[in-house]
Amino acid sequence: MFDKNDVVQVKKDIETCIGQKIVLKSNIGRNKVLEKEGKLISTYPNVFVVQFEEQNKTASYSYTDVLIKSVEISVPNSKNQYQNLFGNSSLF
Repeated sequence: MFDKNDVVQVKKDIETCIGQKIVLKSNIGRNKVLEKEGKLISTYPNVFVVQFEEQNKTASYSYTDVLIKSVEISVPNSKNQYQNLFGNSSLF
């Protein structure tokens, strides 16, 4: 079980990336991983919203998805290389 403070910290970390380009990896089941570039457009109390570049689609994800590592967010660093926002890559 996760502590409420863990979710709050993940939300704060994600809020710092609003408006930035990100790469989102999502485990969609049966050993399939979706990896897309997009822009983090907003956060809400329980979810955050990403607008993907292709076909101008949006999707929402919960902060607990990040905690259980079914979703990973990578942001560009100073050298324009993407690195995981929450440490090393895990299951992907």
